[in-house]
Amino acid sequence: MPHPLELYRNKPFYWPDAAKGFKYLCRALLAAPYGPRMRITLRALTDEDIEAHNAGEDEHTVRWLNGAPGTAETTAAHFDSLADNARAERGKRGFGVCLDDRLAGYVDCDPDVTDGLEPGDVNISYAVHPWARGHGVAGEAVRLILEYMRDNRIGIRAVVRVDPDNVASVRVAEKSGFIYVHDFTSGTDKHPDGTPAMLRLYVHDMEAPSRPT
Repeated sequence: MPHPLELYRNKPFYWPDAAKGFKYLCRALLAAPYGPRMRITLRALTDEDIEAHNAGEDEHTVRWLNGAPGTAETTAAHFDSLADNARAERGKRGFGVCLDDRLAGYVDCDPDVTDGLEPGDVNISYAVHPWARGHGVAGEAVRLILEYMRDNRIGIRAVVRVDPDNVASVRVAEKSGFIYVHDFTSGTDKHPDGTPAMLRLYVHDMEAPSRPT
Protein backbone atom coordinates (compact mmCIF):
# COMPACT_ATOMS: atom_id res chain seq x y z
CA MET A 1 0.00 0.00 0.00
CA PRO A 2 1.58 3.36 -0.99
CA HIS A 3 2.13 5.98 1.67
CA PRO A 4 -0.54 8.74 1.40
CA LEU A 5 2.08 11.27 0.36
CA GLU A 6 2.91 9.14 -2.70
CA LEU A 7 -0.60 9.80 -4.01
CA TYR A 8 0.35 13.47 -4.52
CA ARG A 9 3.92 13.10 -5.73
CA ASN A 10 4.67 14.26 -9.32
CA LYS A 11 1.02 15.06 -10.02
CA PRO A 12 -0.39 18.45 -11.07
CA PHE A 13 -2.23 20.26 -8.28
CA TYR A 14 -4.52 23.12 -9.32
CA TRP A 15 -5.72 25.92 -7.05
CA PRO A 16 -9.49 25.15 -7.30
CA ASP A 17 -8.76 21.70 -5.84
CA ALA A 18 -6.24 22.90 -3.25
CA ALA A 19 -8.54 23.09 -0.23
CA LYS A 20 -10.22 19.79 -0.99
CA GLY A 21 -6.91 18.09 -1.74
CA PHE A 22 -5.33 19.31 1.49
CA LYS A 23 -8.35 18.11 3.49
CA TYR A 24 -8.19 14.62 2.05
CA LEU A 25 -4.40 14.51 2.40
CA CYS A 26 -4.73 15.27 6.13
CA ARG A 27 -7.36 12.56 6.51
CA ALA A 28 -5.17 10.07 4.68
CA LEU A 29 -2.17 10.86 6.85
CA LEU A 30 -4.20 10.42 10.03
CA ALA A 31 -5.55 7.10 8.78
CA ALA A 32 -2.18 5.78 7.60
CA PRO A 33 -1.40 2.36 9.10
CA TYR A 34 2.20 3.38 9.72
CA GLY A 35 4.00 6.60 10.55
CA PRO A 36 3.76 8.84 13.66
CA ARG A 37 0.57 8.54 15.70
CA MET A 38 0.26 10.23 19.08
CA ARG A 39 -1.25 8.37 22.02
CA ILE A 40 -2.26 10.42 25.05
CA THR A 41 -3.05 8.65 28.32
CA LEU A 42 -3.35 9.32 32.06
CA ARG A 43 -1.62 7.29 34.76
CA ALA A 44 -0.81 7.49 38.46
CA LEU A 45 2.38 9.31 39.38
CA THR A 46 5.17 7.62 41.35
CA ASP A 47 8.58 8.56 42.73
CA GLU A 48 10.09 7.48 39.42
CA ASP A 49 8.30 10.44 37.79
CA ILE A 50 9.65 13.14 40.12
CA GLU A 51 12.63 14.14 38.00
CA ALA A 52 10.67 14.29 34.72
CA HIS A 53 7.76 16.08 36.41
CA ASN A 54 9.99 18.80 37.84
CA ALA A 55 12.01 19.09 34.63
CA GLY A 56 8.76 19.83 32.79
CA GLU A 57 8.10 22.97 34.83
CA ASP A 58 8.89 26.35 33.30
CA GLU A 59 7.97 29.95 34.11
CA HIS A 60 4.45 29.43 32.73
CA THR A 61 3.81 26.36 34.90
CA VAL A 62 5.07 28.20 37.98
CA ARG A 63 3.04 31.32 37.23
CA TRP A 64 -0.26 29.67 36.37
CA LEU A 65 -0.24 26.46 38.40
CA ASN A 66 2.36 25.96 41.14
CA GLY A 67 3.27 29.41 42.38
CA ALA A 68 6.80 28.11 43.04
CA PRO A 69 9.14 25.59 41.42
CA GLY A 70 8.80 22.05 42.73
CA THR A 71 11.63 20.29 44.55
CA ALA A 72 12.22 16.55 44.89
CA GLU A 73 10.82 16.73 48.43
CA THR A 74 7.70 18.79 47.67
CA THR A 75 6.88 16.79 44.55
CA ALA A 76 7.30 13.47 46.40
CA ALA A 77 4.96 14.72 49.13
CA HIS A 78 2.44 15.80 46.51
CA PHE A 79 2.52 12.40 44.78
CA ASP A 80 2.11 10.65 48.15
CA SER A 81 -0.91 12.82 48.91
CA LEU A 82 -2.47 11.98 45.55
CA ALA A 83 -1.94 8.26 46.18
CA ASP A 84 -3.56 8.55 49.63
CA ASN A 85 -6.54 10.39 48.16
CA ALA A 86 -6.95 7.81 45.39
CA ARG A 87 -7.03 4.97 47.95
CA ALA A 88 -9.52 6.85 50.11
CA GLU A 89 -11.57 8.02 47.09
CA ARG A 90 -11.61 11.59 48.33
CA GLY A 91 -10.00 14.97 47.73
CA LYS A 92 -7.73 15.91 44.87
CA ARG A 93 -7.08 13.19 42.30
CA GLY A 94 -4.12 13.89 40.00
CA PHE A 95 -2.45 12.05 37.13
CA GLY A 96 0.53 12.21 34.87
CA VAL A 97 -0.33 12.98 31.26
CA CYS A 98 1.69 10.80 28.90
CA LEU A 99 2.35 11.37 25.22
CA ASP A 100 3.42 8.09 23.63
CA ASP A 101 4.34 6.79 27.12
CA ARG A 102 6.58 9.79 27.92
CA LEU A 103 5.49 12.04 30.80
CA ALA A 104 4.25 15.21 29.14
CA GLY A 105 2.16 16.99 31.76
CA TYR A 106 -0.20 16.86 34.70
CA VAL A 107 -3.95 17.09 35.28
CA ASP A 108 -6.09 16.91 38.41
CA CYS A 109 -9.62 17.32 39.67
CA ASP A 110 -10.17 18.75 43.15
CA PRO A 111 -13.60 18.82 44.86
CA ASP A 112 -12.09 20.61 47.86
CA VAL A 113 -11.55 23.90 46.00
CA THR A 114 -14.35 26.31 46.92
CA ASP A 115 -13.03 29.70 45.76
CA GLY A 116 -15.63 31.14 43.39
CA LEU A 117 -17.44 27.80 43.09
CA GLU A 118 -20.83 26.38 44.00
CA PRO A 119 -21.62 23.13 45.86
CA GLY A 120 -21.01 20.17 43.55
CA ASP A 121 -18.41 22.01 41.47
CA VAL A 122 -15.03 20.30 40.97
CA ASN A 123 -12.00 22.32 39.97
CA ILE A 124 -9.78 21.07 37.12
CA SER A 125 -6.14 22.09 36.67
CA TYR A 126 -3.74 21.09 33.92
CA ALA A 127 -0.24 21.77 32.67
CA VAL A 128 1.81 20.51 29.72
CA HIS A 129 5.59 20.27 29.53
CA PRO A 130 7.13 22.75 27.08
CA TRP A 131 8.33 20.08 24.61
CA ALA A 132 4.79 18.64 24.29
CA ARG A 133 2.85 21.85 23.75
CA GLY A 134 1.04 22.48 20.50
CA HIS A 135 -0.04 18.86 20.02
CA GLY A 136 -3.48 18.92 21.68
CA VAL A 137 -2.18 17.28 24.85
CA ALA A 138 -3.99 19.60 27.28
CA GLY A 139 -7.33 19.24 25.51
CA GLU A 140 -7.11 15.46 25.49
CA ALA A 141 -6.03 15.44 29.16
CA VAL A 142 -9.12 17.46 30.04
CA ARG A 143 -11.34 15.06 28.09
CA LEU A 144 -9.81 12.10 29.92
CA ILE A 145 -10.14 13.66 33.37
CA LEU A 146 -13.80 14.43 32.61
CA GLU A 147 -14.30 10.76 31.73
CA TYR A 148 -12.64 9.79 35.00
CA MET A 149 -14.92 12.13 36.95
CA ARG A 150 -18.03 10.72 35.28
CA ASP A 151 -16.95 7.12 35.84
CA ASN A 152 -16.26 7.80 39.51
CA ARG A 153 -19.23 10.13 40.06
CA ILE A 154 -17.08 13.05 41.17
CA GLY A 155 -19.06 16.29 41.22
CA ILE A 156 -21.94 17.78 39.28
CA ARG A 157 -20.01 20.37 37.27
CA ALA A 158 -16.38 20.51 36.21
CA VAL A 159 -14.91 23.97 36.60
CA VAL A 160 -11.86 25.75 35.24
CA ARG A 161 -10.70 28.90 37.06
CA VAL A 162 -8.21 30.73 34.88
CA ASP A 163 -6.46 34.08 34.73
CA PRO A 164 -7.64 35.84 31.55
CA ASP A 165 -4.00 36.48 30.67
CA ASN A 166 -3.41 32.71 30.46
CA VAL A 167 -4.56 32.63 26.86
CA ALA A 168 -3.52 29.02 26.21
CA SER A 169 -5.55 27.71 29.17
CA VAL A 170 -8.56 29.80 28.17
CA ARG A 171 -8.36 28.30 24.69
CA VAL A 172 -8.24 24.75 26.11
CA ALA A 173 -11.32 25.38 28.26
CA GLU A 174 -13.31 26.81 25.37
CA LYS A 175 -12.29 24.10 22.89
CA SER A 176 -13.18 21.45 25.50
CA GLY A 177 -16.77 22.67 25.68
CA PHE A 178 -16.58 24.68 28.91
CA ILE A 179 -18.97 27.63 29.10
CA TYR A 180 -17.84 31.04 30.31
CA VAL A 181 -19.84 32.25 33.33
CA HIS A 182 -18.18 35.41 34.69
CA ASP A 183 -15.00 36.96 36.03
CA PHE A 184 -14.55 37.13 39.80
CA THR A 185 -12.01 38.31 42.35
CA SER A 186 -10.32 35.30 43.91
CA GLY A 187 -10.20 34.92 47.66
CA THR A 188 -7.18 32.61 47.49
CA ASP A 189 -5.14 33.28 44.33
CA LYS A 190 -2.90 36.34 44.25
CA HIS A 191 -0.71 38.17 41.78
CA PRO A 192 3.06 38.30 42.42
CA ASP A 193 2.60 41.74 44.02
CA GLY A 194 0.14 40.27 46.55
CA THR A 195 -3.04 41.74 45.10
CA PRO A 196 -6.04 39.40 44.61
CA ALA A 197 -6.19 37.73 41.21
CA MET A 198 -9.11 38.27 38.86
CA LEU A 199 -10.12 34.87 37.51
CA ARG A 200 -12.40 33.77 34.72
CA LEU A 201 -14.87 30.98 35.53
CA TYR A 202 -15.73 28.26 32.98
CA VAL A 203 -18.09 25.37 33.75
CA HIS A 204 -18.94 22.03 32.15
CA ASP A 205 -22.06 20.07 33.07
CA MET A 206 -20.94 16.54 33.91
CA GLU A 207 -24.04 15.16 32.17
CA ALA A 208 -22.92 16.72 28.90
CA PRO A 209 -20.39 14.83 26.74
CA SER A 210 -16.92 16.34 26.52
CA ARG A 211 -16.07 17.86 23.16
CA PRO A 212 -13.47 16.00 21.08
CA THR A 213 -10.22 17.95 20.74
